[in-house]
Amino acid sequence: MKTIDDLQVAGQRVFVRADLNVPLAGDTITDDGRIRAAVPTIRTLAGAGARVVVASHLGRPKGAPDPQYSLAPVARRLGELLGTEVAFAADTVGDSAKATVGAMADGGVTLLENLRFNAGETSKDDAERGAFADELAGLADLYVGDGFGAVHRKHASVYDLPARLPHAAGGLIAGEVGVLRQLTEDVKRPYAVILGGAKVSDKLAVIDQLLGKADRLLIGGGMAYTFLKAKGYEIGSSLLQEDQIPAVRAYLERAEREGVELVLPVDVRAAAEFPDLAGKAPSEHVVVDADAIPADRQGLDIGPRTCELFASKVADAETVFWNGPMGVFEHPDYAEGTRAVARTLAESKGFTVVGGGDSAAAVRTLGFDENAFGHISTGGGASLEYLEGKTLPGLAALED
Repeated sequence: MKTIDDLQVAGQRVFVRADLNVPLAGDTITDDGRIRAAVPTIRTLAGAGARVVVASHLGRPKGAPDPQYSLAPVARRLGELLGTEVAFAADTVGDSAKATVGAMADGGVTLLENLRFNAGETSKDDAERGAFADELAGLADLYVGDGFGAVHRKHASVYDLPARLPHAAGGLIAGEVGVLRQLTEDVKRPYAVILGGAKVSDKLAVIDQLLGKADRLLIGGGMAYTFLKAKGYEIGSSLLQEDQIPAVRAYLERAEREGVELVLPVDVRAAAEFPDLAGKAPSEHVVVDADAIPADRQGLDIGPRTCELFASKVADAETVFWNGPMGVFEHPDYAEGTRAVARTLAESKGFTVVGGGDSAAAVRTLGFDENAFGHISTGGGASLEYLEGKTLPGLAALED
């Protein structure tokens, strides 16, 4: 796929599909990581004299304007990070967008309003999606795909628009793909993978792929309890996907058969009730063996012995991929497992990749220096689907 170095951008309107889907509390951005990740490509294009038209989604509006999902706060933050004014269009393809883009000078930057305020962006109907892509194409001369967190979506601005304009990958996407290739092709070993998160069903496909590639697979988070149950352990009232037990048992057997070390928690922090995440009041809990969780308690984080076990399994790894928290990291009483995994990766001498989503949010929330990691992905779902071996529509659209 071409990169922005292959485009002549001076004086051209360049449509940059970024991923600026950041968490908001009212008008306050609580984590600007994705905006910061988008800045290098935008700055490079503007510096080369392009008229940069930036577009993104935010949240899940229902195909119509919704003030709580406006990108106006993002425009302000993007301007602060760029050190220049970012014009904001109050719509996506309407009068405001046309006027704002039309008034741009070389080196200027405009941010369009939320793409998902138009039903055509996410439509499953090819004609409706294509019609919206046609309108977007009228705002630009060139297309740069740089929203890695959205490339697994067959949306108008991700999949259909590149077919209508000369196109290339931005620096962020090029970097993400380069890293993912290091996790799938010519991997430096030992290769350790740490998977967490709530539902084992969300990770079955990637587990299926990684059992053929990784040397060690470490399982934490809510998904671990289905694995523990599949081994016949008492898990109390912990999160369980009972319908996934047969699949999990098959993976346990396959791991043993293929010589992949599949490591489960040996102890957990367990509580009688799910904690208050809003007020973050202290939560009464105990540390218990992972095979004997009391019937009236649920596991909410891996325990201290598991933290040490996981660290020992990563210590000599040349490549480490982590996706998914080890517990309810949003509450201080159940953040230690996730913090311990993050610390282990930060101290590792191997190539470490944090696979986006909640893992990336946890790294920032828990105060780690992002430069301590080899790579922090901007797209959790996209990273996992790439590792699953799926064709990602947004990447396929950028190939020539």
